[in-house]
Amino acid sequence: MKLNLLSCDAQRPDKRTISNCIAEISTSINESLANELTEILLEGDAVDIEVEDKNSGSALRALRKLSVTYEILD
Repeated sequence: MKLNLLSCDAQRPDKRTISNCIAEISTSINESLANELTEILLEGDAVDIEVEDKNSGSALRALRKLSVTYEILD
């Protein structure tokens, strides 16, 4: 499943936690790339990631908990 991460609405977003979450839920993103994508997301640009279908429910819950707004692409 592909996700488009749109923004983070948290008042004080935790960059490290968001980065770890992206690295854990995505299928092909390592820690270094997750850090870069987190920076891009927090600057206000959308980020596309791919999540394994079997982990999609927990991935979406984790993103909501971090106040990350997303849309499901497929």
